[in-house]
Amino acid sequence: MIIDLPSTTTQAISKKLVRLRQDVGSMALSRVLTLVVVADEADVDDAVEIANDASHQHPCRIVAVASGNTRGKARLDAQIRLGGDAGASEVVVLRLYGPLVAHARSVVIPLLLPDSPVVAWWPKDPPKSPAQDPVGAMAQRRITDVAQLESIGPALKTLARSYSPGDTDLAWSRVTLWRGLLASALDRAPFEPVTGATVTGAADSPSTDLLAGWLQHRLRCPVSVVRSRDRSGIISVRLERRSGIIDLVRPQDGETATMDQTGQPQRAIALAHRSDAECLADELRRLDADEVYEDALTKGLPLVTMRRLTMTEAVAKGEVPSPSSSRKTQERLEKEARATRSSAMVQAEPEKKSAEPTAVKQAARRKLADKSEGS
Repeated sequence: MIIDLPSTTTQAISKKLVRLRQDVGSMALSRVLTLVVVADEADVDDAVEIANDASHQHPCRIVAVASGNTRGKARLDAQIRLGGDAGASEVVVLRLYGPLVAHARSVVIPLLLPDSPVVAWWPKDPPKSPAQDPVGAMAQRRITDVAQLESIGPALKTLARSYSPGDTDLAWSRVTLWRGLLASALDRAPFEPVTGATVTGAADSPSTDLLAGWLQHRLRCPVSVVRSRDRSGIISVRLERRSGIIDLVRPQDGETATMDQTGQPQRAIALAHRSDAECLADELRRLDADEVYEDALTKGLPLVTMRRLTMTEAVAKGEVPSPSSSRKTQERLEKEARATRSSAMVQAEPEKKSAEPTAVKQAARRKLADKSEGS
């Protein structure tokens, strides 16, 4: 259900929500938080769609604030979405025009759920200091997405300087699976310290930098970043230890990675690219400060070495694993797995056939026994 309210007021929007709740049965008690989405008018629909997907795990009221033309008279156009058009949420889209664009906080406050947390999300163009932004100042959690910007290096430095407890970024959520796999690899014998690490990723991937910052702070060893010219996110991580290396490689645009560890068999591991909705849902799961993200951003990342050589040059020197070799390893492991399954099916077929006569004989005996009892 979609209801348009042109040239309206926040009071009229609140009254309309109450009436709709009574008529349709939408229960505000099931909403656990208010998610405030701050976006341009051209991006607000895409942002609301992502928030709707995330709301299936965290039912909430979504208040999307779209800034329109700053010229002309102050005007507020609203749209209320309920039911199938709002996922597991109540969605209120506010379009601000004229001088009202500079007063988004005042427009949003009357629409917040009472006695519930507030989360602010900037899908694009985050403020330089989210905690000091008028909307961000009233939120317990502030979510940005540096990956949407052109210059990720300066943007990460700006976020580090202005960091306040409660800040986070979707680029950090995108490395969750990588962090889990690397931690799992280091939990296996031999339990040796890591002497060096190299993270390879695209030049437009802030997740590469944050993963390197996390490794730097946690492992207390030299960590460097090698750039790929292709737009493909994180490509590989190499950890060096006295007994050998650990290579975790995901070929470009792939959904499966290979883990190559000295003394262990090569493995193919599912490592899919995470959607924005999945990352947003992860960030809505916790409302306290993320100290691990803070350490990676403010303490680990400044100590990471940004290498000037490209991934192709680093692969040629043997300093990072080759994505093409990883792809060949995946194909070989898949071929071996198919052969194993086929062999198991061939072995199971004779056993099945040998069991069939016995089953037939048993059925015949039961049939004869039934006839004798009937006579």
